[in-house]
Amino acid sequence: MQGLQEKVVLITGAAKGMGAAEAKMAAERGATVIVTDVLDEQGLEVAESIGSDYFHLDVSDKKNWTEVINSTVEKFGRIDGLVNNAGIFIQKTLFDDSQEAFEAMVRVNQLGTYLGIESVAPIMRDQKNGSIVNISSAAGLKGQRNIGYVASKFAVTGMTKAIALQLAEFNVRCNSVHPGAISTDMSNNLGADDVAMLTRKTPLKRVGEPEEVSEVVMFLLSEASSYLTGSEIAVDGGFIL
Repeated sequence: MQGLQEKVVLITGAAKGMGAAEAKMAAERGATVIVTDVLDEQGLEVAESIGSDYFHLDVSDKKNWTEVINSTVEKFGRIDGLVNNAGIFIQKTLFDDSQEAFEAMVRVNQLGTYLGIESVAPIMRDQKNGSIVNISSAAGLKGQRNIGYVASKFAVTGMTKAIALQLAEFNVRCNSVHPGAISTDMSNNLGADDVAMLTRKTPLKRVGEPEEVSEVVMFLLSEASSYLTGSEIAVDGGFIL
């Protein structure tokens, strides 16, 4: 598999879980990694462990995005890859008082992804090269009970296709990855009963590991995926089948 040597890759939500696994794997593959998150202490630990830079980044804050992108380009001169990994899940149903939770998930999962794309697109356009990887979810391909989460993740799926069409002429690719139940804090917060239910519905009959998602992300960041754009890749043990 091709590596990520000489590539500058920015990863959001990289303080723990899938984001941390992606950051560590990208560094191992030779990339210069920019670790970002709102969890500063944990994010700094990840960055220090792989010899990378860390920036505080609230993905729903356009000004914060501008600061981080400008600092990255000033230091490294380019951005070759963006992984829009930051996301939140709040367990609410239609019959809960769920507007606040709905808006929070849309703000982080959907708006945060859009602002990331908007921020790096001019740089990648001028470079005539780049790869944007949006972490959606199996819930961005198949309906589930949580309205806010499903709405925000289906939005990421749709945005990926629209951006792929807009940026293709500049040799900039955009793809989405759709994890199923993965062993992270977010999945663990579902509770044992829900995790057991998801496992039963997954043909491979187990929860995935963050590194299994990271391998797909590395492929999409690398030149090995140079003819792939606008695609949806499910890393879900067959859950959506």
